[in-house]
Amino acid sequence: MAEDHIRYDILAQEALRGVMRKVLAEVARTGLPGNHHFFITFLTGAPGVRISSRLRERYPEQMTIVIQFQYWDLKVTETGFEIGLSFSDIPEKLEIPFSAVRGFYDPSVNFELEFDVKIEGGVIDSLDQQPEEEKVPVKSESRAKKAKVEEAVAEAGESKGADVVSLDAFRKK
Repeated sequence: MAEDHIRYDILAQEALRGVMRKVLAEVARTGLPGNHHFFITFLTGAPGVRISSRLRERYPEQMTIVIQFQYWDLKVTETGFEIGLSFSDIPEKLEIPFSAVRGFYDPSVNFELEFDVKIEGGVIDSLDQQPEEEKVPVKSESRAKKAKVEEAVAEAGESKGADVVSLDAFRKK
C-alpha cells in the first residue's frame, strides 16, 4: 500500500469535527431546533478538558453529556466548547476541546459521528476501542455503554419521559 503523505484520515477527522462545531455554534446562537438533542462522549483526562474534581473522580476515563432541556451558557470556539449542566442538582461548568470528543450523536435524526482521539501512547480509533484498563467483556460492553448513557441522562435531569437509546443500536455491525 502506498504511503499517505496527504493524511486524508486527519483531514476527514478535522472536517467531521467542523460539522460538530458548526452545529453547536448554531445551537449556541439560536437554541435547539425541533426535537434535536445531542449525546457527546469525551475523554475526561484529555488535554484541555476542564471539569470539576467531583466529576473527574466519578468519570476518570470518559463521560457522556446530554444537551437537551437543561443546559446554559453554551459557548463555542474554534477549538472547543464550554457549557453549563446540572449533575445531581449541582450546577457545573465544563470546558471540552473538540480534540477530546469521541462521539457526537443526535438521536432525533439518527446522526452519529465518531472520532479518533489522541491519547498518551497512541490513538483511540472509535467508541468501540477503549484503553486497556477500560475494556469490559464483549457481552456486557453494550450494556455498560447503555448504562453510562442512562446515568448521564438521569443526572442531567432529563429522564422524565425520555427514551434512552444505546449508540450501539445504530452502529453498523
